Amino acid sequence: MKIALWIIQVLLALMFAFAGFTKMTTPISKLAPQMPWVNDFSESMVRFVGAVELLGAIGLVLPALLRIKPLLTPLAALGLAVTMLFAAIYHLTKAEYQGIGINAVLGGLALFVAWGRYKKEPIWAK
Repeated sequence: MKIALWIIQVLLALMFAFAGFTKMTTPISKLAPQMPWVNDFSESMVRFVGAVELLGAIGLVLPALLRIKPLLTPLAALGLAVTMLFAAIYHLTKAEYQGIGINAVLGGLALFVAWGRYKKEPIWAK
């Protein structure tokens, strides 16, 4: 279980770090063809979502790895799951059903990490 949790944490962290960094640094006009939802929000909201994803990615790995405030890891996972829930709701309201699948998978994996690191295999501080 420990190995599975670490693998999922690292893979989720890589995915969310890439997505967050992209949303924070790429001009909106270049994001729009791949992510049409950015046209429905202000640039600052898109950047905020990117920052949330990037910080969540860091939170998935760093506290657990360093064993400094490791309770932040399941909280980061829970935060990313909530982010995916909001994304899925947005796609549902826009009838963009193809986007909901990836939100459900990533949100489910994030919930698994939150549960695993909080209840099943917690990491204790030094």
